[in-house]
Amino acid sequence: MKRGVFILVGMAAGLLPLGVVTSAVTAAADDAPDEMRLQVHLPREVTVEDNQLNLEQISVIRGSAPLVAKARQVLLGRFSAPGQKLVLDRPTILSRLATCGIGADQVRLTGADSVTVRRQQQIIEVEDFVEIGRQFVQQLGGSHSVCEIIAVARPKDLVLSERPQDVQLKPELVRGAVRGHVTVRVQVTADGRDVGTRDVSFRLKYRTHRVVATAQIAEGTALTPDNVTIQAVVSDHPEPSGWKPPYGLVATRTVAAGAEIRDSMLSAAPTGVQVRRNETVLIRIERPGILVTAMGTSLQDGRMGELVKVRNADSSRIIVCKIMPDGSVEPAL
Repeated sequence: MKRGVFILVGMAAGLLPLGVVTSAVTAAADDAPDEMRLQVHLPREVTVEDNQLNLEQISVIRGSAPLVAKARQVLLGRFSAPGQKLVLDRPTILSRLATCGIGADQVRLTGADSVTVRRQQQIIEVEDFVEIGRQFVQQLGGSHSVCEIIAVARPKDLVLSERPQDVQLKPELVRGAVRGHVTVRVQVTADGRDVGTRDVSFRLKYRTHRVVATAQIAEGTALTPDNVTIQAVVSDHPEPSGWKPPYGLVATRTVAAGAEIRDSMLSAAPTGVQVRRNETVLIRIERPGILVTAMGTSLQDGRMGELVKVRNADSSRIIVCKIMPDGSVEPAL
């Protein structure tokens, strides 16, 4: 008999429009006894003392003891900076409850649509000043290459004479800092009144590049991807704006394989033709303890570091030579 009744009820439900059935289910949930549901009343504004927020701090909770105990532990976020204001709306609260196993059908929300939460502070701690200063440095223009911000001069706590409702920390850059360091001055206002300042100094580390020879580079040789490598390193000083690999620049001295190549070791490649065709050139071979010279005639135009064909004036042999910075040529042995 019970089975027959179930079938009839199911058939009757099937004859109803979908919206009617949904409304009926919702109405049934709304008609559930209040003692079986979690009742959460939201004020418009609330002030708390802790950094970490939970539902119990920002609302009035009623209902069955198991649901209330579980809801009290629901975390709603934390303050990341002094003077910060958090706004928590109903969907956010329902979402956090759901992650703890309390579904929306078990909750009845009353009061405001959202809660504005502020932190009540009487002591502005040193870590608050350091954090607001670090965030400010990260937002400075051109700080994209900064990879570390290290506090080197930490201020004292600031004790307020009363518990203000609204605390604001406003950072500004102090000019004239030592290179590689930056100082941030933090102005504190409480309920619209200036109540003190604190200075925080930071040492900065930057993402930079280092140019290293992959093989010995002779004096006068132009840098190319074949004879140097670019390494990412951390430095106390930023790179010049618009830095790019020094390809095409010429070494002003011999650089050993594995050695770092600094800007002072480079110069721009000479422009124009340095050796002209049919021009008399000095053929020069210099090794430790040996110096051999001869005269020759260039058969090609060329610039420093390039290879050209040269006819030896004594033997009339044609040899391939490299043009050196002083205008002489060296056989490419």
